[in-house]
Amino acid sequence: MKPTNGFYGRFGGVFVPEILEKNLNTLSKAFNSYAFSDEFKKEYIDLLQNYAGRPSPLYLSQKMSEKYGTKVYLKREDLNHTGAHKINNTLGQILLARHMGLKRVIAETGAGSHGTAVATVCALLDMECVVYMGAVDMERQKPNVDRMRLLGAEVKAAKSGTQTLADAVNEALGEWCARPDDTFYLLGSAVGPAPYPEMVTHFQSIISEEIARQLQEKEGRSYPDMVIACLGGGSNASGAFYEFIANDKVRLVGAEAGGKGVESGQTAASLNLGRETVLHGSRSLVIVDENGEVKEPYSISAGLDYPGIGPLIAHLYETGRLEAVAVTDDEAIEAARDLCKNEGIIPALESSHGLAAIKKVDLPKNGIVVINLSGRGDKDMDLILNYNN
Repeated sequence: MKPTNGFYGRFGGVFVPEILEKNLNTLSKAFNSYAFSDEFKKEYIDLLQNYAGRPSPLYLSQKMSEKYGTKVYLKREDLNHTGAHKINNTLGQILLARHMGLKRVIAETGAGSHGTAVATVCALLDMECVVYMGAVDMERQKPNVDRMRLLGAEVKAAKSGTQTLADAVNEALGEWCARPDDTFYLLGSAVGPAPYPEMVTHFQSIISEEIARQLQEKEGRSYPDMVIACLGGGSNASGAFYEFIANDKVRLVGAEAGGKGVESGQTAASLNLGRETVLHGSRSLVIVDENGEVKEPYSISAGLDYPGIGPLIAHLYETGRLEAVAVTDDEAIEAARDLCKNEGIIPALESSHGLAAIKKVDLPKNGIVVINLSGRGDKDMDLILNYNN
């Protein structure tokens, strides 16, 4: 599904300071002219296969299948180089940056998975790298901070607001405004001003393309009955859903961060609670207070701790194409521990929200369900081990 003039329905667009409009126009032209060329595709696919390790496996969980009375497959994005789906997008954008002649890259990160992927590809292609990360997130995701620094990135703490992902985005956008001519902003999720939501979705759509091929090989058909993915900004979900959006035989389920409960005031459930407003250069559904000001989100998962959602996901939800369920911290932790003990797989807390969602939806009997396991849980070990309900 492609946007029209940067909009998915009424969501999306470009709402930025004038100083960034030139950058976004240049980026859009580069993306549309270069990212679909044979030269780009050849280099990008080679890096995905031989550097990132794609295709990622589609693993049939026998235990989950028996438990839920339907075939449950896990799309193993956690097995990618750097341990998450983020490498798909960073490789694509870094090739664009090089094509545009830019050698300095800035990025934001929440859980650190995107920041790690950016630091990795910058090291690969010899680019200067600066990553903004909320000061609170730096404490709770220290292993990824260490990885970024080891890879040569400068990690800058965002100390405003809640000192989490939204504040890291603010800081990165602020620096881009200050240095628009020599810097490439490598945004990690399907949010922000056009063309970022379309661009990130395009690079992540490799996930659903592989699911379709792998199901054809394993099941004799190229689509599941249901795809489940966690929702932060929407990058892994956009990628996992994309190939199936036009197929109404496939139910799309998004698991957003319920935190302490949707009505608790400590949540990041932007689809359940959000109102239409502009955040970070794009119109979407955002959690706001009675005065229309953006509210501080909360989730135990740093990668889902964001007050809004990408415009594609907002559009799919508003039109009824996407089902949204809110998963609490307790439910996500339980799902993470279950997968560890029953499958020998340690999932990221982000992915654990998707795993928990399977208990909250009506499942197809004797059907096929795919859960996008977007990342591995090394970074979340202390939280998973030490969490008390």
